[in-house]
Amino acid sequence: MKTLLPLCLTVAAVSVAQNYRAQRAVVDGIEVVRLTDAARQTEVSIVPSIGNQAYEMKVKGKNLFWVPFGSLGEFKAKPSMGGNPFLAPWANRLDQDAFYANGKKYLLNGELKNFRRDQNKNPIHGLVVYSPAWEVAGLKADKNGASVTSRLEFWRHPELMAQFPFAHTIEMTYRLRAGELEVETGITNHSKEPMPVSVGYHPYFQVSDTPRDQWKVHVAAREQVVLSPQLIPTGERKPVTLPEAVSLEGTQLDDVFTNLVRDASGRAEFWVQGASQKVSVIYGPKYQVAVVYAPKGRNFICFEPMAAITNALNLAQAGLYRELQSVAPGETWREGFWIRASGY
Repeated sequence: MKTLLPLCLTVAAVSVAQNYRAQRAVVDGIEVVRLTDAARQTEVSIVPSIGNQAYEMKVKGKNLFWVPFGSLGEFKAKPSMGGNPFLAPWANRLDQDAFYANGKKYLLNGELKNFRRDQNKNPIHGLVVYSPAWEVAGLKADKNGASVTSRLEFWRHPELMAQFPFAHTIEMTYRLRAGELEVETGITNHSKEPMPVSVGYHPYFQVSDTPRDQWKVHVAAREQVVLSPQLIPTGERKPVTLPEAVSLEGTQLDDVFTNLVRDASGRAEFWVQGASQKVSVIYGPKYQVAVVYAPKGRNFICFEPMAAITNALNLAQAGLYRELQSVAPGETWREGFWIRASGY
């Protein structure tokens, strides 16, 4: 990973309260928001106009996020996966250029060119990974933490509604508190029908105090989803047989897990650890699925909080997936996940 080198930095606005700070700034001509916890030497940087992605979470100068670009300008010019991408209105793959909702089949329009395809030409990662449609709705810093809330009014954009005709608004809050980053997502359904929820995040993490093959990984799940050669779930599941701490030496992961192991509050903790550095990703109860992605030869691992399994919309229609969540008309689906660092 390259070190990000800001070409230009000017403070646009700032909210300060004792230890915590929430600050607008400009980097490479692009507006960013920075959240700071000075006591724990932690700083989070978010770029609203590129998918509202957090691309840095620095602890004592070390970035927990892995990114493939050397500057924010490079990222804007040629967007690529890294940091903390948000996947909606479907996460991961669909098995066709269509999806089902409430028993109806909706076709995707490939001529709009606003979704990506995987190596098998299947639609992947939804419509908003790099969306410029996010708007900052509020900054806050007080004695309890620093936060920024941004909003994407999906219903205002015809090219989005043409692909997923459920009017809704997404709010995302990044909240830094006691050295821990919370990512909270709220989805409000303005439609007159229930809206299926098949969203997720695809964050890229790293530890920097030891080579990748010496990292240890903990997968907090009891079941693994069986995938086809095209990485589409078959509807089958099998028990997880991984040890408590998996060595990445000679190992790669690209797997979907469910039936997560949770504590008394309903949270599930996944982690990666180097010599002493450790990054934990804690899933809230409505994130029922975890994708873990750690390809050989790459210095990152993805712990991906998912509301549903890959291709959930179509598998639910086929009767092969019964856990698909939905949000009723006028209601809001809300959940969070947390990123925690230790050993730095």
